Amino acid sequence: MCLITVNEEKCIKCGICVVECPTGVLKLESTGPKEVNPNVCLECGHCVAICPKEAIDNKKSPLAMQSEIKEVPKLTPEEAKNFIRARRSVRSYKNTPVEREKLMQLVDVAHLAPTASNSQGISYLIIDDKKTIELAVEECIKWFENDATWSKRLAGMINGYRENKVDTILRDAPSIILTLADDNFYNGRENSMISLSYLELYAPSLGLGSCWAGIFEICARSDNSPMYKIFNIPEKKKITGVVMVGYPKYSYKRFTERQPLSASFYNN
Repeated sequence: MCLITVNEEKCIKCGICVVECPTGVLKLESTGPKEVNPNVCLECGHCVAICPKEAIDNKKSPLAMQSEIKEVPKLTPEEAKNFIRARRSVRSYKNTPVEREKLMQLVDVAHLAPTASNSQGISYLIIDDKKTIELAVEECIKWFENDATWSKRLAGMINGYRENKVDTILRDAPSIILTLADDNFYNGRENSMISLSYLELYAPSLGLGSCWAGIFEICARSDNSPMYKIFNIPEKKKITGVVMVGYPKYSYKRFTERQPLSASFYNN
């Protein structure tokens, strides 16, 4: 197949595109890079993105669809660390709907996350209907009640919901975002976790808070989960991750510390 085209007048034969190709699609010859194994192309676009002269094009990642990286302000190491530390798991939300434009911004950033072998393969389902979320919580509680193990482990959570309607499953969040993948996609869970981590880091820039819905996931990711019917999940798709999203009711004033760092260098 003719995958790669090279403008020989622009090409300076630096070979960077060959070195950076992760799967050996290219080989550097006297006239410039040449495709030698196009069938293993990952569509990552590295070859096109790294060329200093815009001399190479790739049908699977066209130059015309890539945008130039202009001068981007760099965070200092301290700023970058504080940016990451400022992310908190938000479990108290204002009773305010999140604008759909902002929810779309979140998933737009999430889908930019790296994936195994550029497999991508993750889609997003945004639920911002309060009644549907409340139904999901009710059915999740029922699911736990009908499981001998989880009904004991989560007895306090279940009782709190049944007696006082305290929602510690989805925390009365105004919206949740689900990741979906093909049911035979072995990297679906890992790719989803990375993408939702991107989403969680980006959320504060929009004034939003988020929290991984771990308890809810126990039910949602099970084979007999009622969530597939409630959310009309397409056939042959599986739920691979869930986060809550909303406007935080409170703001945190201090950074907290983790347990002592455990890290070492290997000494042979």
